[in-house]
Amino acid sequence: MPLVSPSRDGEIVAQIVSRWGYRILRGSSSHSIIRAWNEMKRLLLEGGELIIVPDGPRGPDRKLKAGCLKLAQESGAYLVPFSFSAARKKFLSSWDKFLLFYPFSKVVAIYGQPLTIDPQLGEDELEKERQRVESLMNELDKEADRYFS
Repeated sequence: MPLVSPSRDGEIVAQIVSRWGYRILRGSSSHSIIRAWNEMKRLLLEGGELIIVPDGPRGPDRKLKAGCLKLAQESGAYLVPFSFSAARKKFLSSWDKFLLFYPFSKVVAIYGQPLTIDPQLGEDELEKERQRVESLMNELDKEADRYFS
């Protein structure tokens, strides 16, 4: 289940992924997070899956927010780093340089090792883990982009 911002921009994404058959959870770190957090945690505790864009609704670009780690910590869920790229693509001039790929373009999707977050980590250790996972995610992005170059 993808977490999609309730913003107007998020509505575009929600329309696309709902047509692909996904159930959508609306919320973000800047909109209705308490309700969304409880729903995400419930879903994960029941064995469900979530898709979270890790740099949040306002960025900065490629800076992992700690929320996904805290959610994994509270629920015991795995984090699976994931990235994709395309042979024919366009990066928008938005703050996050949103990637669009053209219809019928070849696409690569790659993922890293599933990660667990120790529920006993304090704030300092959690920040170090956040930085480590952020680095893994950025390397995965580079690997996906190199696939077609």
